[in-house]
Amino acid sequence: MVNRTPSLTGLAPVLAPDTRVLVLGSFPGAASLAAGRYYAHPRNQFWPLISAVVKEDLASLPYEERLPRLLAHRFGLWDVLAGCEREGSLDSAIRNPAANDFERLRALCPELETVGFNGQASGKFAPQFAAAGYRTVVLPSSSPAHMAMTFEQKLEVWRRLAELEGNTALPAQSPLF
Repeated sequence: MVNRTPSLTGLAPVLAPDTRVLVLGSFPGAASLAAGRYYAHPRNQFWPLISAVVKEDLASLPYEERLPRLLAHRFGLWDVLAGCEREGSLDSAIRNPAANDFERLRALCPELETVGFNGQASGKFAPQFAAAGYRTVVLPSSSPAHMAMTFEQKLEVWRRLAELEGNTALPAQSPLF
């Protein structure tokens, strides 16, 4: 009997043409994939963190209302990986990763300025985005598996997304990757 690791496909991006800040995770956890929703695990701190950053309580809204409200703040969501093989939800268990197609990002989001990376795994892509002219910030992971920092300590770093957003001076644009 062959024990095969499941081949998984990620979630669709949450983007708009006026998106200025994009938060990239690594790949949705099992709870998020099962629900078809970003950051669906009840202990994941993403929605409380981003609520504090945009100064609107998105966490208390039904999921279907969160995404349009997030976009109204000109924030988008996506993951660095389009697919992978993985048992469970840990980034360390990811095998055969396939990156998302970020070549189309400039066309989809011409006003994009800042890319935040939710955790170290997605943060490995930061140099490529920085080289393409985006401001980048590697954020402490919102995952329940990352409890080395308190919520308040994480929020201090996550607030950098709002500090960076709105500064319109961009370096010269270059092709992505």
